[in-house]
Amino acid sequence: MTDSCILSLLILLPLLGGLLLLPLNGRPALARWLALTIVALEFGLMLLVTLKTPAQGVGLLPGGYFLLEDRPWIPHFGIRYLVGMDGISYLMALLTAFITPLAVFTSWRSIKERVGFHFSLILFLEGAIMGIFLSLDLILFYFFWEAMLIPMFLLIGIWGHGNRIHSALKFFIFTFSGSVLMLLGIIGVHLVHLAQSGKATFAIPELIGTTFPPALEGWLFAAFLLAFSVKAPLVPFHTWLPDAHTDAPTAGSVDLAGLLLKTGAYGFIRIAWPLFPGAAAALTPLLLVVAVVGIIYGSWIAYAQTDLKRLVAYSSIGHMGFVMLGIAAWTPVSLTGSVLQMVNHGITTGALFALVGMLGERAGTREIAAFGGLWQRAPLLSGLFLFFAMASAGVPGLNNFVGEFLILAGSFRAAHLMTVIAFIGVILPLIYTVRLSQRLLFVTPRSDFSMGDLSHRETVILGSLALVDLYLGVHPIQFLELLKGPVELLTGGAP
Repeated sequence: MTDSCILSLLILLPLLGGLLLLPLNGRPALARWLALTIVALEFGLMLLVTLKTPAQGVGLLPGGYFLLEDRPWIPHFGIRYLVGMDGISYLMALLTAFITPLAVFTSWRSIKERVGFHFSLILFLEGAIMGIFLSLDLILFYFFWEAMLIPMFLLIGIWGHGNRIHSALKFFIFTFSGSVLMLLGIIGVHLVHLAQSGKATFAIPELIGTTFPPALEGWLFAAFLLAFSVKAPLVPFHTWLPDAHTDAPTAGSVDLAGLLLKTGAYGFIRIAWPLFPGAAAALTPLLLVVAVVGIIYGSWIAYAQTDLKRLVAYSSIGHMGFVMLGIAAWTPVSLTGSVLQMVNHGITTGALFALVGMLGERAGTREIAAFGGLWQRAPLLSGLFLFFAMASAGVPGLNNFVGEFLILAGSFRAAHLMTVIAFIGVILPLIYTVRLSQRLLFVTPRSDFSMGDLSHRETVILGSLALVDLYLGVHPIQFLELLKGPVELLTGGAP
């Protein structure tokens, strides 16, 4: 295997694996083990890529990429199969390869019908998300962006709970509407570049630097901004998220929080800001306000929730508000913090959704009032719940603290007032997290259901996430070094 095909294999392996799983509905055991084997191979491939990551920028290709594959696709329109990996896309791809096996494990016992189809959708989703993080051609990016919607729509609609059809349709309508606007923006960017250079291309590295009339640049930026804001999700385009999380199966929530939300933020970093720096700078004050509103709103509404899963869903809005704050400030430190926080959020919130699923399976409910006294009934589960709750609240020594600190430190240089207000968003999660932990773990039990502790499978899931969480909290320097080069290229090294 050569370096030139590794990126394609990262995309194609889960997609081909999904096809193999489609006819295995009648053989659930084989479907489970085949799915686990494929996602394990994908993770192993990412570990092989890790060996090829450059040390301190040595051996980089033009544009800061250390792996690149460029092949003609539709030459008449300048559409190419162009995929690449730098430090930013490497971390996103590694997160995807790590979260997906855990999503498979969370579905191991809970999914009993159409097992092959269920796991095939998880693999299709992994392949599409991997394609998004590696694509450097706008049409290729859009292809995977649209392909990502279908598996998640079906996962919610078929294996979800409660009002699952409504939630699945709401998810699809919101995200597809934003996608249509982005397609118009892609065509607009292509036409402007063609008129200026005489060359038809959709390659992002070649499109960067295109000069747009100020009014047109604003409209094109808005098209991408709305599409990515829906997926991120930013207030007020967030309303699909709590319903989707509440009614999705556990694996769907893990993938949704751990991976899908990151594609929106990644689009801001890879496409919107580099292509339209003038419009982004002009709208920075508004975007900072939107980010801070999301931080405060998400935390405030999370405090009021009575359903455990909706609480974690709303907390995601607050955490993604921090990511947006760092992007809007667009300094090297804040942007580095945002990328790292995307990884942190995927680990911590993915673990919390897995824990909520485990509690729901045991108790038959997710109502916070039904729980209590879990520390005596299930000490290992309770200890890990407390661990991830504290990580989500940004306790020093755990992963979220590092990302939030970098975001606030970097954003303060660009926006003093907004950063100070955003600091309230650091305090509010601590309040509702301590309150939630007390109600779940330590007060007198309110219901007389049996509560077994973690199984070996569940311990592997949560233990893996906890080790990564702790490593990112105490030794993030390896990841920060990978981000230094691409972040400086994007921001121009501005303070």
